[in-house]
Amino acid sequence: MSSPASPAGTAEVPKNIRWVLLGILLALLLSMLDGLIVGTAMPTVVADLGGLDHMAWVVTGYTLATACSTPVWGKLGDLFPRKTVFLTSIGLFLAASMLCGAAPSMNWLIAFRVLQGLGAGGMAAGAFALIGVLLPPRERGRYQGLVAAVMAVGQLGGPLVGGFVTAHLGWRWAFYVNVPVGLVCVAWCWITLRVPAPGPRGRAVVDWRGIALLTGAVSAFVMAATWAGSVYAWGSWQIVSLAVLALALLAAFVATERRAPEPLMPLRIYQGHRNFPLAAVLLTVSGVSLFGATLYLPLYQQVVQSASAAASGLLLLPMMIATLVASNIAGKVMTATGRYKVFPVLGSALLVVGMGLLSTMDTGTSRFATSAYMAVVGAGTGFTLQMANTIAQNAVDPRDMGAASGATQLFRSLGGSLGVAVFASLFTGAVAGGTGGAAHVAAVAHATHLIFLTGALTALAALVAAVFLEEVPLRGKPGAAAPASARTAGAAPAE
Repeated sequence: MSSPASPAGTAEVPKNIRWVLLGILLALLLSMLDGLIVGTAMPTVVADLGGLDHMAWVVTGYTLATACSTPVWGKLGDLFPRKTVFLTSIGLFLAASMLCGAAPSMNWLIAFRVLQGLGAGGMAAGAFALIGVLLPPRERGRYQGLVAAVMAVGQLGGPLVGGFVTAHLGWRWAFYVNVPVGLVCVAWCWITLRVPAPGPRGRAVVDWRGIALLTGAVSAFVMAATWAGSVYAWGSWQIVSLAVLALALLAAFVATERRAPEPLMPLRIYQGHRNFPLAAVLLTVSGVSLFGATLYLPLYQQVVQSASAAASGLLLLPMMIATLVASNIAGKVMTATGRYKVFPVLGSALLVVGMGLLSTMDTGTSRFATSAYMAVVGAGTGFTLQMANTIAQNAVDPRDMGAASGATQLFRSLGGSLGVAVFASLFTGAVAGGTGGAAHVAAVAHATHLIFLTGALTALAALVAAVFLEEVPLRGKPGAAAPASARTAGAAPAE
């Protein structure tokens, strides 16, 4: 059946939208879980396949492929039927999962993980783009808690699922488990998903030069962030060369996008309204804070507070619950009033305070205090992350929804990669002198102090960006502003 387009260029919200969203979000959950499940299974993988010296590439290859492919999949969704592109990315992910599970050696596993990352990039970009075209920004708050819940489950459940599956079924099932869940997702989306077409399309022109240049720039950046402070020193010629290469390719990419007939990442999404680049800053900085908290809080709890590995994962619950509560509150208020700027301002301020409180932890900090500090960070994340996505999508023309969604996910990934690199370097330097016993415990406490202090200072950039946001009307209600091309669009058939 056809879905009439609203004056804002988005479809009227289907009555069964929650069921439709569950299928879309299942794909997003799979892409998030897989990156965390495999990390837990890696010691068993190495024991079976060997290749300890290449182990890091099992994770790096996946992360790199996901980051590079996200904007490409997003743009393809703007050029071709969005539903078809989304299902294709899921199919690639599932095929690669089967290959990963059957990998005969570490080298083959790395190659298959790259393919899997390519599919995951499309699943993440496609999920957020579909949410953008199915739900007008003004209506999205009603369902914001559902999206936040899936992301929280992905962050918390990955290590737990990975540990359980590896212990009881073997490491290969860490990949095989994706297949039945993914097939359900494909069938679900095939039956329930009806995507409004963006209007008449001209001949689809793929920006191959832009794809090559952006892939090169992102690859150089991610490799520099991954290797800096661990494999090579920050000031080494290898890291400096990669950084220079990333900047040069980025400059060439921007020049190419100015001339491309159908650019991979249209510069108009940055130039049209200041809210999009400001939302990108919010997502990048929030990515740094979130990765720092989820990676190093469990380590602090295990080493300093003597929590077990399983318990340290569950001890993140206060942060995840606070994220869900804050996201729900922000969404309901946004839908009811149309007001939203207060939430990223409040959320980024809570991130600064929460990360600052975490930086005060030492060897004598109680688990209750740690949980309270985590809840502050979680509330900040809940008020910021989903709202920043909505603000970014509201600031662009609906025809650029895929490109904008791919760009925002890329910024978040790059922020996470840079954060992990900086935090890992701080941690390594701080614990270098702790050789064992109480000295090691004190060194880990000092390392987490430096990490969270850096996170608090970084979160200040998010606060500044939030203050400069402009509260423009959200699309989806009478009287809401919309881009000119969207206001003149008529009804469009479903893809």
